[in-house]
Amino acid sequence: MGSQWGRDGFYRKARTEGYRSRAAYKLLDIQKRFEVIRADDNVIDLGCAPGSWLQVLRELTDGQVIGIDLNPVPSVEGAVTLVGDFTTEVMHDKIRSMVDVVNVIVCDAAPKFSGTKSYDQARAIGLSEEACDFAITFLKPGGNFVLKSFQGDMFDVILDKMRKNFHGVKVYRSKAARKGSTEVYIIGKKFMGPQSSDDTDAGEKNLKVKVLGKKVEKDEDAESGSRIIRRIVDSHEK
Repeated sequence: MGSQWGRDGFYRKARTEGYRSRAAYKLLDIQKRFEVIRADDNVIDLGCAPGSWLQVLRELTDGQVIGIDLNPVPSVEGAVTLVGDFTTEVMHDKIRSMVDVVNVIVCDAAPKFSGTKSYDQARAIGLSEEACDFAITFLKPGGNFVLKSFQGDMFDVILDKMRKNFHGVKVYRSKAARKGSTEVYIIGKKFMGPQSSDDTDAGEKNLKVKVLGKKVEKDEDAESGSRIIRRIVDSHEK
């Protein structure tokens, strides 16, 4: 590791205490502040590599702990890891066959960044929306959700979606975050449960989002946040 890592206190602490990455202290910090995980909760970790959050989850709950990642993750004792895309029906079917009730979902995933700010932010928010959709699909009413996101253009898209689906929503910057990072965690507590399409449509009409530094007032004819994100990503990748 380079000198930047060598000077990082959380990195050194993780090596000493046996965690696979410094990210473990972000979840520990969130748990201490918000108490999102109880001792008998079943928890799913989206984008679980390298496994440090699985290690923490295994310490916090005696319930089932399931991690999902696109790449194989070295096993964590007491946790189950699945390789695949958490947005697919194939993965959804696997989850349904493994666990009856999901109390908590956590997601510390982030896309690989290209260095192009608008494109990277669109991909990050797009991933956050996919994780939020997964949580809406699997969480039991009253469940909790911890989601990594990045402040910037379109951040309001995911924040609004969280507020429409959870009774309590907080934005929190962990003490373990690196200086200068725009990384934050959105903490959703007490999932409202499935909502009618009428409720969703009404929320879309009132949504305000920022796109590339400009505010877009939502109305019946305006694009949804997810469509804006897809348009930005598609135009960059052509």
